[in-house]
Amino acid sequence: MPKKLLLLPQLSASSAFRIPRARPVPPPAMNAARTGYRVFSANSTAACTELAKRITERSFALVTQAGVQWRDLGSPQPLPPRRLGAELGKSVVYQETNGETRVEIKESVRGQDIFIIQTIPRDVNTAVMELLIMAYALKTACARNIIGVIPYFPYSKQSKMRKRGSIVCKLLASMLAKAGLTHIITMDLHQKEIQGFFSFPVDNLRASPFLLQYIQEEIPNYRNAVIVAKSPDAAKRAQSYAERLRLGLAVIHGEAQCTELDMDDGRHSPPMVKNATVHPGLELPLMMAKEKPPITVVGDVGGRIAIIVDDIIDDVESFVAAAEILKERGAYKIYVMATHGILSAEAPRLIEESSVDEVVVTNTVPHEVQKLQCPKIKTVDISLILSEAIRRIHNGESMAYLFRNITVDD
Repeated sequence: MPKKLLLLPQLSASSAFRIPRARPVPPPAMNAARTGYRVFSANSTAACTELAKRITERSFALVTQAGVQWRDLGSPQPLPPRRLGAELGKSVVYQETNGETRVEIKESVRGQDIFIIQTIPRDVNTAVMELLIMAYALKTACARNIIGVIPYFPYSKQSKMRKRGSIVCKLLASMLAKAGLTHIITMDLHQKEIQGFFSFPVDNLRASPFLLQYIQEEIPNYRNAVIVAKSPDAAKRAQSYAERLRLGLAVIHGEAQCTELDMDDGRHSPPMVKNATVHPGLELPLMMAKEKPPITVVGDVGGRIAIIVDDIIDDVESFVAAAEILKERGAYKIYVMATHGILSAEAPRLIEESSVDEVVVTNTVPHEVQKLQCPKIKTVDISLILSEAIRRIHNGESMAYLFRNITVDD
């Protein structure tokens, strides 16, 4: 019986050796992180690393009947949700016996985005050197980007020329750029124009949403309050708070106030000499000396809660004097609110002995010792907005969400 042959269809040369086409790979998402990231603390003291730990601490969601609550691992108290679940980078920052600062990076950072969290204690110059040396160490270790997270930017009050001084804030900006920083996250700069000192991006976050929330939730009968500016310089900030809370505004003005704008900027130099020769026929108008009026409170504070707002509380004597004036004008409760609570020298004692009922500051500057000395000092945590800023910058997301409803004058 003849065998049946199985006939196959004839294949062309091109089809016989056809290679399957590779499927196109979809492009990565715009917000996808291309590299890893690490978070370091440049502080050598344990008290100053507290904010860095709060930014990077892990948390988990606990589902209850009331909804989702966020709790810190090991803590029974509810917390707001944390955006970062990372550990602090391994590094050692310490002072040599001769006072020099030494920084040692204990892990690889090559090709990564590095965030350096630096809170500024009382020893400002040491903190600045720690930040500069760590940034330079990470730069030489081939970090991809080095972002400084500096909630309170030091030397921000020295941003204008005073007599024959210098603009130290501009010098510090140049030093940070030279050390290797490529971006800075800060909060409530003393002067917004400081951002122009830098040759790289600066995100100037605001603490006012947290302080406004504190007023609404923690101050009883806040609808009977009035927002107070202790000097005309702080009127814009006070107006911003008053408009958002739909409250009244009061401004203290008079001879008891002495602001940095009244300081001589040195433009009359060289100093006048009695026998100085003047070009004949040249008569320049003489600038009249300032004379402040008697102390005045513009606005009604009688029978109300007075809330004094500012950006920095350092030397509290002006706040104590303002509280005494408001008390005389009929305010029955006085709060002082600011972003940066430096509280130098005898600030806790002066607050405790004054008419101020409560001082509310954020944790941009460590002040645990001052809180032990004065129970009137309260703290508002702003670590959530810093952790969200870190997450967005690393993922390449827009920062506009963190500046919602923020105007130029805020």
